[in-house]
Amino acid sequence: MFEIFVEESFAAGHALRGYKGKCENVHGHNYRVRVTLEGETLDGVGLLYDFVHLKRVIQQVIRALDHRFLNEFPPFDSVNPSAENLAKYFYEQAAAQLPGVENGVRIASVTVWETDTTAATYRPSPPAR
Repeated sequence: MFEIFVEESFAAGHALRGYKGKCENVHGHNYRVRVTLEGETLDGVGLLYDFVHLKRVIQQVIRALDHRFLNEFPPFDSVNPSAENLAKYFYEQAAAQLPGVENGVRIASVTVWETDTTAATYRPSPPAR
């Protein structure tokens, strides 16, 4: 099994609804996002997937979130903008832009860091075989 990943970063603010502690207050993070692809077969050039294309996909998702107050941006206007929910959001948005990827390549995981030492990862259920 091969894996590749691309990381990008962005800045945004949020407040955790229903959380009892300082994170219920408006605050911001310099987020880092890693999208990891996996697959068993390389293409004719010897690539699992082109880094440039994956980077563009992630950057397109980031453009909508960068320097925004996430609580005002759908779906985070109703879903808490936690690192866990952000990781799933990035998965859903990236997966929608990568339909029908060749060679059985799929998104293995998405990790979102809020700080250098705290992160959340979303892994989709493995496909049925």
